[in-house]
Amino acid sequence: MSGGLREQQDMEKERETLQAWKERVGQELDRVVAFWTQHSHDQEYGGFFTCLGRDGQVYDDLKYVWLQARQVWMYCRLYRKVKRFRRPELLEPAKAGGDFLLRHALVTPPEKKCAFVLTRDGRCVKVQRTIFSECFYTMAMNELWRVTGDARYQNEAVEMMQQLVHWVREDPSGLGRPRLPGDPGAEPMAVPMMLLGLVEQLGEADAELAATYAELGDWCAGRILRHVQRDGQAVLENVTEDGRELPGCLGRHQNPGHALEAGWFLLRHAIRKGDSELRAHVIDKFLLLPFRSGWDPDHGGLFYFQDVDGHCPTQLEWAMKLWWPHSEAMIAFLMGYSETGDPALLRLFCQVAEYTFRQFHDPEYGEWFGYLNREGKVALTIKGGPFKGCFHVPRCLAMCEEMLDALLSRGAPGPGRGARVIKLSLVYLCVHARPWGQGRGGRLGGHLLASALARPGRWIAFRIGLHRVLPTPRAGPPCALVYPGQWPALRIGLAPRRAGPVAAHIRSVASPGAHRPFRRRPPEPGSSPARQHRCRYGARR
Repeated sequence: MSGGLREQQDMEKERETLQAWKERVGQELDRVVAFWTQHSHDQEYGGFFTCLGRDGQVYDDLKYVWLQARQVWMYCRLYRKVKRFRRPELLEPAKAGGDFLLRHALVTPPEKKCAFVLTRDGRCVKVQRTIFSECFYTMAMNELWRVTGDARYQNEAVEMMQQLVHWVREDPSGLGRPRLPGDPGAEPMAVPMMLLGLVEQLGEADAELAATYAELGDWCAGRILRHVQRDGQAVLENVTEDGRELPGCLGRHQNPGHALEAGWFLLRHAIRKGDSELRAHVIDKFLLLPFRSGWDPDHGGLFYFQDVDGHCPTQLEWAMKLWWPHSEAMIAFLMGYSETGDPALLRLFCQVAEYTFRQFHDPEYGEWFGYLNREGKVALTIKGGPFKGCFHVPRCLAMCEEMLDALLSRGAPGPGRGARVIKLSLVYLCVHARPWGQGRGGRLGGHLLASALARPGRWIAFRIGLHRVLPTPRAGPPCALVYPGQWPALRIGLAPRRAGPVAAHIRSVASPGAHRPFRRRPPEPGSSPARQHRCRYGARR
């Protein structure tokens, strides 16, 4: 079988895989959303019940602010982004949930500190000395503004964002967390990761806010990247405030799910900035590295926690398999594949997705189980609680469905999509141009193009040189000679796919080594006019 035919078959197989997963993911998203719309709405006070048993029965009516905000955000996002969810059954509960948060989430208004837990009717039960309730509150308000146009939601989001930036970058005392003498000054990766997510949320389709928070986005990305330690061989959950490894268990702590989630946050940041070098670094360090260390080779699935030196982690649940790291891994690997076209990333997506759908899926009641033991058996049958709500699963499924649909709509994945379209049109030109050439020079351009055109799976881009049409001594069409070393060129890039798991780099043809140089040599006596011209202007070394 020829290489071209084999690669064409591989591309068709990839497309079949994408189509199958699109259908599977879409069906699962419908079931998950139906579970929450059926069981979680509080019709009396607004907001949502999140402590739900396997069949959706409410076992506790406490309301956790970050889960209330997550569900508001999720409903609004689905309403805005997915056409089949653009219906009042999602929008009206989202608005009621948003109004519940406006009335009750802030502990002592106008101060911008959110409660962590509320009673069903909105009385404060507990406050955490972290920023996460406030982060999700900001996300919810901004997304509500996007679907309703109500300015009070956006005003609340922008004001809370200002408070968050103040706490993180200037003065954290408002969080009520005094610095104790033995505190090592650890910086968890979750803090800059959440702020980076807010930068994207607020800046989406808003040029003014995007410009306002551009520097903050770069700062957050830089802080996350400092968690790559051990000469690039590990992503640690906590580092010192100046980016060094901490001593003891706290410093050795790894969370593969968080690393993967930070990975796709950073990928989105790199895409917005058009930074291909950052994109490649993120795929290597925040996708592939955590997966290799975090995947259980015996039972499958991602470990919840790990110790970088191989000691037994101090967290009792370290070997459990939780729903959210697998959700983040599915997003990360599919996003990486969407951006690079590397089939190795698609295989990793399929590996994680197969495990996730097999082990977490509940065929009877909908929504995913959240907590499995190491062997993959259900440890807790609850579908929601203080930490699991209507967020990670539907976000994962909605984002994956969107990416799969985009991949199928635009054809072959990766940065060579546009090049492949051009290749198809240039094959016709190449086939007709080659017989016109006189001697080696007339075939040079044809061979150059043919080498790129015949192997679309092995080339992610190619270069077209401007040509000069020369008269020939015989009757017939003119000879098209390509002199990319001598003539200005439309440079689309000539770069074979790199070896290894990631084909994410396109090498500029203007860079050293991008193409072999030409040298001049005197024409041989009695040679044809075409050959004399070719020698005069340069021949490939």
